[in-house]
Amino acid sequence: MTGFSELNMLLVSAAVIGVVHTALGPDHYLPFVVMSRARRWSLRKTAWVASLCGVGHVLGSVVLGLLGVALGISLSRLESFEAARGSMAGWMLLGFGLAFFVWGLFRAYRNKPHVHRHVHADGTEHNHVHPHAGGHLHAHAASADGRANITPWILFTIFLFGPCEILIPLLMYPAATLGMPSVGWVALVFGVATIATMNIIILGTCKGLAWIRWPWLARYGEAVAGLVVLLSGMAVVLGL
Repeated sequence: MTGFSELNMLLVSAAVIGVVHTALGPDHYLPFVVMSRARRWSLRKTAWVASLCGVGHVLGSVVLGLLGVALGISLSRLESFEAARGSMAGWMLLGFGLAFFVWGLFRAYRNKPHVHRHVHADGTEHNHVHPHAGGHLHAHAASADGRANITPWILFTIFLFGPCEILIPLLMYPAATLGMPSVGWVALVFGVATIATMNIIILGTCKGLAWIRWPWLARYGEAVAGLVVLLSGMAVVLGL
């Protein structure tokens, strides 16, 4: 088998594995879907955050794999290190989800609807129901958005620690036998396939959910988002 055909096989494998490992890992897309909904991100911002995190997710393993190739570190040691990184990322995702869940419950409690009675000059009366925060939404919008801006960077940090476990043993070392340029090509194809799959699933799901109107989500959306992220982190920690 020629070097050219070997490289082609590796590139095809990188693309297929990038798609499959992303599609089979809900932690690659569920956190972004629920955070996009809870934070009311546009599709453009959602895609930007997902792509940023995808780059961090792939880059961590690529750098580790390159160091392993350059320094002659054994595959078993690299896999042990990747497993430790994966556990750390899972606990970070779980912790972030728990914190966001508690914050969401607090916000839901503060946003409890209440009734105001309005009496008009002609003597007519009517009741007006609105959330506690409704009358203050515009006044605090800027500060709320300011706080929300840290969410993408928290997700980026978590995904930077989250390894692509399958990348090193199945792609990096076989590619290294063909030379460092091949390593770069395999990593690039794997990364593009991973990030593209993340965005397709995330944006498709966000578009689908946009048609669903559940009034209670306006109040409990952040708590639900935190719970989903918490469960995603728990699944990673438990190896599910």
